[in-house]
Amino acid sequence: MNAPAKTEEFAVKIPDGVYAETVLSVEHYTDHLFRFRMTRPAGFRFRSGEFAMIGLMVGEKPIYRAYSIASPAWDEELEFFSIKVPDGPLTSHLQQIKPGDTVLMRKKPTGTLVLDALTPGKRLYMFSTGTGIAPFASLIRDPETYEKFEEVILTHTCRDVAELKYGFDLVEEIKNNEFLSEIVGDKLKHYATVTREDYAFTGRITDLIENSKMFADLGVPALDPAVDRGMICGSTAMLKDTKLLLENAGLTEGANNKPAEFVIERAFVG
Repeated sequence: MNAPAKTEEFAVKIPDGVYAETVLSVEHYTDHLFRFRMTRPAGFRFRSGEFAMIGLMVGEKPIYRAYSIASPAWDEELEFFSIKVPDGPLTSHLQQIKPGDTVLMRKKPTGTLVLDALTPGKRLYMFSTGTGIAPFASLIRDPETYEKFEEVILTHTCRDVAELKYGFDLVEEIKNNEFLSEIVGDKLKHYATVTREDYAFTGRITDLIENSKMFADLGVPALDPAVDRGMICGSTAMLKDTKLLLENAGLTEGANNKPAEFVIERAFVG
């Protein structure tokens, strides 16, 4: 297994047209999940919620995958939240990175989970499973989200309680940030559920929408296309099922060039 590349070792081999950035910190949450932060190129601009192609030099060849940028657009560093796949072409190497290692990133970010792709509304739902919380980690730390919506509801569903920790860390970070906590106030609600352990809230988010338990738990009315907006990021099955539930409630899917009531990130699968 090749170790993650150091800049000095592969200086002549880094491809043209990409950034080569330095890992600043790594935090392992479970055997399957970790986050890392790296330097942000001076000229790199993105909208909160977008993703970038990041990669490593593995031997002589760069390997890239799409990763949502978990840090907000104003952050001076870039944060990513990743699964660990033992035999994954990229993640089998990425999970071994340490501060000082080099990560490659292509220069053009993109994605549909951006505020510009939604029409104005009152309440914004962010539906996520697993590492699908990453783009919402960016958006819940962006002041613009709270300028556009009176209420922001982040749902995060995982198999086990330990896998929810990243989401709780994000909310705690906001509370402890003097600038963000004042802007966010009580607008953010965090609804975390698990599917394989006993917990305060259990079940697939789609089931909890369908049987209205989510609305009862949160103390909010059922989905209403006049005021509710949605963003969805998770596994392929979750995207399909949640999309159908939102459409059944009267919401229409939007895009960057045609804003509407909800958007899906199809580049993400995990």
